[in-house]
This record gives sequence, structure tokens and C-alpha cells, in this order.
Amino acid sequence: MARPRNEDRRNAILSAATRAIAFQGLGAPTAAIAKEAGVSNGSLFVYFDTKAALLNELYVALKTEMVATALAGLPVGSEPRERVLHMWMQWLRWATTSPEKRRALAQLQVSDDITAASHQAVNSASSAIADLLEQSRAGGPMQDAPLSFVLTLTNAIAETTIDAIIREPAEAETLTRVAFDAIWRVIAGA
Repeated sequence: MARPRNEDRRNAILSAATRAIAFQGLGAPTAAIAKEAGVSNGSLFVYFDTKAALLNELYVALKTEMVATALAGLPVGSEPRERVLHMWMQWLRWATTSPEKRRALAQLQVSDDITAASHQAVNSASSAIADLLEQSRAGGPMQDAPLSFVLTLTNAIAETTIDAIIREPAEAETLTRVAFDAIWRVIAGA
């Protein structure tokens, strides 16, 4: 008879996988992940059928957490610029206070193991961000560019800003504002 799955163990495996991938890369062995999580390697496969299944669940979990954090407390009804600024600040805060998650996510995003279904789940979870960027770019210089390009451009500026904040934490507020102003001009033209 199969043992019931324990949510705490599942979460421990995901946390251990985050740390392992952040420091060892996508090649981190499942045995090391299991050991870090305090479970046997066999138990890991009770929760995740394959390593690819673990990577996909971790990818969706990390992206969903990042999006939820970015959207938390969004000032509904305010002008798009204020909402995008709020989202920007929350996103950068998540990334700079969760460096292991950010590093793991960066590797998972380029993994060939991440399925179309996982990408679709992330796109669905990110729809509010996409909608906000669509509203913000209406009438601006990026209005005719594909949304995927706008999202990639925004992400590139965010990653550059996060790296600069990590290197120069005393300049975090200034760097955050300067980068946001640049993004807003690119997206909205204002």
C-alpha cells in the first residue's frame, strides 16, 4: 500500500531543489536534493515521478510566487504608471531578498526539461502582469511590438537592476527608480 503524501515533505523537497539548483545547477543529483530535504532518494520519487517533473513543479511554483509577490497589494483603480511602479518595486524586492530562488529560476527558465504545459501555467498566472503592460503601452512607442518582446525587454532591465542592487545595496532606491523611469519611457513613452 502506498504511503500518503505529506505536504511538508513535498515542500521540503522543493526548497532543497531550489538550493541545489541555485548552487549546483540543473545537474544537481536527486540524491543530493533528497538528502538536503531529509528524505530518501526513493521518497523523492514518491512525490515527483521524475527529475523533470520536479523541475517543472519547481519552475511553476517559483514563477507563481514571484508573480503573486509582484501583484500583492496592487493599487487597483490607480493610474497604470502607479500600478506598474508598485509591481516593479515588489518584483525587485522579491528577487533581491530571495537570491537562491532567483538563481534557481534563472536556470529553470532556460531548461529544455520545462514543458509547454508548465510555460502555459506560468503564462496564465502572469496574465494580470501582461494585461497591465498591454494597458500601459497603448499609444506608446512599444504599442505595435509583440507583447513577448516587451516582457523580455522589461525582464532584461529588471535583471540588470537586480544585479546592480546586489552589488551596490546603498544605491538600491536610486537604481530602482532610475530603471523604472527608463522602462516607463520605453513602454509608455511618457
